[in-house]
Amino acid sequence: MKEISCKLLIIGAGPGGYICAIRAGQLGIDTVIVEAVKPGGTCLNVGCIPSKAMIHAADEYLKVSEMAAGTSPLGISLSAPALDLARTVAWKDRIVGRLTTGVAGLLKKARVKSVQGWARFRDGKTVEVDTETGLQVIRAETIVIATGSVPVELPFLPFGGSVISSTGALALKQVPQALAVVGGGYIGLELGTAFAKLGSKVTIVEALPRILPQYDAELTRPVAKRLEALGVKVMTGAKAKGLSAKGDALLVEAADGSEQKIAADKVLVTVGRKPLVEGWGLEEIDLDRDGRFIRIDEQCRTSMRGIYAIGDVTGEPMLAHRAMAQGEMVAEIVAGHKRSWDKRSIPAVCFTDPEVVTAGLSPDEAKALSIEIKSSSFPFSANGRAMTLLGEDGFVRIVARADNHLVLGIQAVGTGVSELSSAFSLAIEMGARLEDIAGTIHAHPTQSEAFLEAALRTLGHALHI
Repeated sequence: MKEISCKLLIIGAGPGGYICAIRAGQLGIDTVIVEAVKPGGTCLNVGCIPSKAMIHAADEYLKVSEMAAGTSPLGISLSAPALDLARTVAWKDRIVGRLTTGVAGLLKKARVKSVQGWARFRDGKTVEVDTETGLQVIRAETIVIATGSVPVELPFLPFGGSVISSTGALALKQVPQALAVVGGGYIGLELGTAFAKLGSKVTIVEALPRILPQYDAELTRPVAKRLEALGVKVMTGAKAKGLSAKGDALLVEAADGSEQKIAADKVLVTVGRKPLVEGWGLEEIDLDRDGRFIRIDEQCRTSMRGIYAIGDVTGEPMLAHRAMAQGEMVAEIVAGHKRSWDKRSIPAVCFTDPEVVTAGLSPDEAKALSIEIKSSSFPFSANGRAMTLLGEDGFVRIVARADNHLVLGIQAVGTGVSELSSAFSLAIEMGARLEDIAGTIHAHPTQSEAFLEAALRTLGHALHI
């Protein structure tokens, strides 16, 4: 049995954990990070990055398919395309490999000691790690829990065989002829849309009255319209019940109470994620919880002195960039800097077609807080750059206080609007007012001009509508 001691121990090398370790190393803190699989966590290995690679491949395949069919408005024609999904997945895996190698290199550059294996708490200062070379005991002054989350599994649709999680969907070597997606949230719609573009007959089964229920209805209408255009069948108010006896169909109770069979080679279950709190000795340290999540304060401190928690294991929003910001903050706190969590805006992006971005408060959220607001939107149908990109569906919307015009929230739906998310968050974080956005010169022709015009319209004098 080997024993090592350090000032800071981080359990989990996902976005939050590895950022915490790198920043701690930069600050001269003796740091050890433990990861059971590969650095980068869910986001880099089986989530954010590989899914976006597959979404891009699907977009490109759809473009050439439309050109081959003679339906491209660009006037480009070519012969029928062919898809080798195994090569696509191999390309995606190479991207993931480059990035995981890069993270490992950054940890080494920051002089962080990496230990591969499954960590388990003995007490609030000691962890044992089951590694390939035996048991490693690590004693630390401070510990950061960054164990992340895992897909929720339905008891009547356990993962295995034809029932897959998002991880399994990203590893398929062939495009399913028919794909049933259980769950109409952002993961299900991102992957369902991608496979529809690759040629699958896709059916979305959502128990709630509409898709993307975490977003307001105005933002989701262009997404629903696009799904219909892609031939995706959407069943809302419907409940999955299990597989058929032959395992070749999903049994569904439709909104009208009828029982239906949805033929499916694969059933993709995307009904959410849950914090990974089992298997690493949480019971040995008895931290306070908020439901399934670990309770933290504004500095990510848990109920036990010397133990912090960051990322998905601490609750919503379960987003990689939230975990990264928390990880950087905790490293600086451990180094003795004065830091606390004071974020006005954590942007959320849904990489559907079109994409959806939210930052800050929506109109309904602001009204629920009894804030009197001014809010207007500007459509991409009046934006020249959007027209040239065949992306006229969607809009940018701004929510501001009625009294002093302080921007409280910004939302958008449209082609490529994920790239506007940083501008939205920066405006909110810096305390911008409508006049600040309206007085900022936006390059022409760009989609960002819709942001300018939304501010102008909220002030009552839009120029291009």
